[in-house]
Amino acid sequence: MADEDIEAGDGGGGGGKKKLIIIIVAAVLLLGGGAGAFFFLMGGESAPQEEDIVIEEPEPVNLQAIYVSLPQPFVFNVTGDMQQRLVQVNVQLMVRGDQNEIMAKQNLPLVEHSLLTTFGAATVEQLRTPQGQMEVRKQAVDTVQAAMEKVTGKTVVERVLFTGFVMQ
Repeated sequence: MADEDIEAGDGGGGGGKKKLIIIIVAAVLLLGGGAGAFFFLMGGESAPQEEDIVIEEPEPVNLQAIYVSLPQPFVFNVTGDMQQRLVQVNVQLMVRGDQNEIMAKQNLPLVEHSLLTTFGAATVEQLRTPQGQMEVRKQAVDTVQAAMEKVTGKTVVERVLFTGFVMQ
């Protein structure tokens, strides 16, 4: 009779096995969901293959940095805020090596034209924030480098630096 009570009752060993199976299934589903979310968030990209990896070796920077000052500041108007603003920017060009310095000085009118074109496209909203000023400097570098490459075959100018900036 005692054996019949154990078999008929719900406190037998079969209930513990069912709980263990449910816990294992839930853990597997949770891990699978986490892995699926990881691949979804990573964009489904696979690991790069050996032939996909391109190692860019930086150019040697063993030449001394030389700063070429432009003779006069740039003064220009920008529109925004329902009124025009006057901006004055002092600019220096960073070049590497004596040859690039000579080429930059020989082509100053081209550099000034490229910078005026870039500054003329700027807005008050860009020039108000440090991030916007960095964006304008980056555009200025790209414009000057492209113009110099057309004329000399080399980018010549490494950076465009604002050494003075006033906006009224």
